[in-house]
Amino acid sequence: MVNLKEKPFNLNEEELSWVNETISSMTEDEKIGQLFINLTLQRDEESLSKLINEYHIGGVRWQGGTLEEIYEQNKYFQEHSKVPVLIAANTEAGGNGAVSEGTMVASGAACGAAKTDSVVRAMASVGADEASAIGCNWAFAPVCDVVTNWRNTIVNTRAFGDDPKLVADRSLAYMDEYTKRGIACAAKHFPGDGSEERDQHLVMGCNDLSTDEWDESYGYVYKSLIDAGLDSIMVGHICQKAYSRKFRPDIKDSEIMPATLSKELLQDLLREQLGFNGLIVTDATHMVGLTAAMPRKDYIPGVIAAGCDMILFFNDPSEDIDYIRQALRNGTISKERLDDAVLRILGLKAKLGLNNMKFPEKEGLSVVGCDEHHKKAEMAADESITLVKDTQNILPLDPSTKKNLRLYFIESAPVSLLNGADKAKAMLVKELEDAGFNVTAPKDYYELEMEKQSPFNKFRVMGHEGREQFKENTDVVLFVVNMKGYAQTNNVRLCYDASHSAQNPWFAGEVPTIAVSLNYTNHLYDIPMMKTYINAYGDSKEYLHALVEKLTGKSEFKGTANDLVWCGRWDTRL
Repeated sequence: MVNLKEKPFNLNEEELSWVNETISSMTEDEKIGQLFINLTLQRDEESLSKLINEYHIGGVRWQGGTLEEIYEQNKYFQEHSKVPVLIAANTEAGGNGAVSEGTMVASGAACGAAKTDSVVRAMASVGADEASAIGCNWAFAPVCDVVTNWRNTIVNTRAFGDDPKLVADRSLAYMDEYTKRGIACAAKHFPGDGSEERDQHLVMGCNDLSTDEWDESYGYVYKSLIDAGLDSIMVGHICQKAYSRKFRPDIKDSEIMPATLSKELLQDLLREQLGFNGLIVTDATHMVGLTAAMPRKDYIPGVIAAGCDMILFFNDPSEDIDYIRQALRNGTISKERLDDAVLRILGLKAKLGLNNMKFPEKEGLSVVGCDEHHKKAEMAADESITLVKDTQNILPLDPSTKKNLRLYFIESAPVSLLNGADKAKAMLVKELEDAGFNVTAPKDYYELEMEKQSPFNKFRVMGHEGREQFKENTDVVLFVVNMKGYAQTNNVRLCYDASHSAQNPWFAGEVPTIAVSLNYTNHLYDIPMMKTYINAYGDSKEYLHALVEKLTGKSEFKGTANDLVWCGRWDTRL
């Protein structure tokens, strides 16, 4: 039986009484409903009512919606649910992880690049305040993965870095800011992403460290957080073969499961060895890292039987609930295992004060995207942007002597041409012009297609002007990469808009060229010819403004880079 008097719950008698009275009054279906976190896309009253009155959901996360729509949705859940719900958001970089109007302050990589924890505390405090304003009480963060494989782009920018002590320190600072504001954290992705390059949206991840290596890295981070009172852990669809073999010496390779389905990783490693008593939640159950393991009718009850307490996202609610119901009938899930999971869910709700919950007033929405929060984003950008190398000694740039600047902006292919061009490009052009540069920014293939679709656009972006004319008209090239994405390819690399495109860095040998990444930190692998390279970590107004300030010497570069930026190559350092 779960001891809710112990860490991390630390419930008092009144809170314990509420938990015990609540679980005693529940029907089996109400208990089963508590296991599920719904991804809410429909916000009409009929849909919301069905979720709480028919499916009895224990938690909610959502996708899309305006600030007011999300506020009203969350208010409806809390005011109409028999048992208040856990309301979660992916606030990994600030309030923008809760709602689109929220403030992006700093990615995990930016927090790790800063010399102190001031940036992560700014990011966490803004995220917590803005999430709290719309009724959130649970953060699916911090991302406490340790990135040791430079090819990994799943958590490259989301994690704090490659040093376990740094990752632990930044994660603890993040958790501290949320705890102060009464919001629970779900550290992720146990047993740890970042040591390989594959995406668990597409394939089961494999953390291939030895048990000793794991103890010194991921184990150190998780133990630090657990000892500090971590409320919950999100488990990834990632196996840890060494520990599965340690606890089950006779296990066959075909029996190695992702941690979400692995009793030895959840019970022997996480519960027993690391001493974690808090709530365990799965990562999203539509990810192929889980779905490839077995049919849904087996893995939905399987994750609960293995030791997870909550399931992230329905597929078909009535179907998924029936899978759990059948598992209780055939003994796959014992009644004791179900009650333990529900006790932890209720225990976390009691710890967060949901037994006496008052939904925040609507006036509090004014904090979302407020000036004070954008000031914190400015500070974060200033502290984190990193000059990785400048072996040609071109910086700082003086617009009076290097006035004519050619901007090549490399972006990810848009989901739809109707989305328009990457907004960061226009913002950057304005910042550069305001700084005194005469900017030429050629249109890329996607922009040409947005103007007029034509099979000849692929050829239009191949055009090269004469070298001597180019040198006469261009003092410096700014080569900016803003690649993003996951759940489509196992890792994201620099990709030009067309084959033989004029974006291809032919110009690096003609005029001084500066490369900047606005997202991933590992692009030097694909552009080692760049003698000046900057990791800027963000494409918001604050980051673009700070970037130009640093390019022109009005502000110093303060961020630091780890060795992963060199991508294991000698030529990237030249």
